[in-house]
Amino acid sequence: MKYEYKDSKLGSIIGFTDDIQKNINHFSITQNTIKFLWNRNEKSVKLTVDNIPIELPPNHLMTVTYLHNTSFEISQLPLTGILFNREFYCISDHDSEVSCNGILFFGTQDIPIINIREDQNRKFDLWYEVFTEEFGTPDNIQGDMLQMLLKRLIIMSTRLAKEQHIVKSLNNEQVDTIRKFNFLVDLHYKTKRKVSDYAELLFKSPKTLSNLFSIYNQKPPQQIILDRIALEAKRMMHFTDKQNQEIAYELGFNDPAHFSRFFKKMTHMTPSEYRENKIIAA
Repeated sequence: MKYEYKDSKLGSIIGFTDDIQKNINHFSITQNTIKFLWNRNEKSVKLTVDNIPIELPPNHLMTVTYLHNTSFEISQLPLTGILFNREFYCISDHDSEVSCNGILFFGTQDIPIINIREDQNRKFDLWYEVFTEEFGTPDNIQGDMLQMLLKRLIIMSTRLAKEQHIVKSLNNEQVDTIRKFNFLVDLHYKTKRKVSDYAELLFKSPKTLSNLFSIYNQKPPQQIILDRIALEAKRMMHFTDKQNQEIAYELGFNDPAHFSRFFKKMTHMTPSEYRENKIIAA
């Protein structure tokens, strides 16, 4: 079983499979995704994260991010996986504890392994059924519904993690800096366009930030900032009736022509071409 919802305009994806070892390479987007891994078997499932063997007990789930090197080669049983990227879910108005910068993902140095207690089984099983059914409802609000269901899973898992004292303070300074940078970009991308702006907020030098992202094989910090601006522009064209000039000013461009040049450089289409393409795709 493998399901996928993808918005090619936004570059967003959420995927769902009951056998991630079998299907991990069959999703449209696999890089830079965050994953829930859920053992719904009666026996433990083995996998490796950053070359460290992990044994996930029955009725447990864990989360990994794109900073982890996760391998399912030693897995002998199917492992349920939910994967998504920042374009699908991570926006600045999500509550901090249940955002992509939250405690289940970049908020702890140790990988959270969460025990789904017996009294919680029905709640998680019901979520699983609804989530599966929703992939069979391809209408105009399917993406919104899947986003709400994903947030519900994050909330349920976060509560258990906190109850079980799994979440510890993050003391890996390098990963924490990456987490904070992404969060700050979500907050300030309309007004802060330079890596030096964020370096100042993080008390780092721009060169230190660039080197750090290179070590973790991430996009350069400047590219992350530009991608975030372009993503918001596409969202506004896709989901609002605002004209190009309005979008340009809202995103901090003083000149609509400058915005048009920026958008074409980032998407290889002018704003007008993007809108026309969207209408044809619909």
